[in-house]
Amino acid sequence: MVRDFGRVLTAMVTPFDSKMEVDYGQARKLARYLADNGSDGIVVAGTTGESPTLTREEKIRLFETIVDEVGNRVKVIAGTGSNITSDSVSLTMEAEKVGVDGAMLVTPYYNKPPQRGMYQHFRTVAKATNLPIMLYNVPGRTSSHLLPDTIAELAKIDNIIAVKEASGSLPLAGEIRQKTPEDFLLYCGEDAIILPMLSVGGYGVVSVVAHIVGNELQAMVKAFLEGDTDTARKIHLDLIPVFDGMFLTTNPIPVKTAMNLMGYDVGGLRPPLVSATDDETEAIRDLLKNYKKI
Repeated sequence: MVRDFGRVLTAMVTPFDSKMEVDYGQARKLARYLADNGSDGIVVAGTTGESPTLTREEKIRLFETIVDEVGNRVKVIAGTGSNITSDSVSLTMEAEKVGVDGAMLVTPYYNKPPQRGMYQHFRTVAKATNLPIMLYNVPGRTSSHLLPDTIAELAKIDNIIAVKEASGSLPLAGEIRQKTPEDFLLYCGEDAIILPMLSVGGYGVVSVVAHIVGNELQAMVKAFLEGDTDTARKIHLDLIPVFDGMFLTTNPIPVKTAMNLMGYDVGGLRPPLVSATDDETEAIRDLLKNYKKI
């Protein structure tokens, strides 16, 4: 069983065509670009992939498409979590049949289970598959907060190997690191604090901005791991405008705008998300020009 998804994972956007149908051809093109530009792995059908508006069938076909295109080059992690335990089990089992390298399970949203409910949810999914599992804690999206003690208990389950921690709290990340085994992988889920999270024991990042600066993120992580903290800090500080720009409005509106401007036709956003405003688009265009991406 894979116990390492790599250091820089990209939470890939889902391309749509002019009819707002999933554009699987563009998904292949985008996956190749990401594999060529710093991504050790690709998360498919996560938050950035507009998972709330993708059908089960679309998700499965996306998993198949990305595994077929780049599965021999990078790790492919399927976003299979939901707020219905049985649905999460079923989709995870389908993803395993497709041949993905792992599954990412978001904390159940809206129904807000207590910690013991979340423990049982994740345990049930993990026991139904041989895939390595990445937990995904993103309370700003879900109103459901997976706490360090619960993560520590879940880490005792053999195929729960990682967490994407996207609360933005360094103290919380440090507590998770303190309470989990060394081989349990702590991934940063907030691009703006990748370097600080590495300093408290983070392993890598599940990134939005890696669509644009994947090679730069790889260089930053590599420098940090080699003890060259000056270089790592310089890269981090240089990328702050990118971190800010890709979250100037709701993700993934800015990053899809950026990819379109860069020549990767990922299309629009499914309602209720909306396109970037003219002012937002111009700000993103200026950002890309400043970083010589267009």
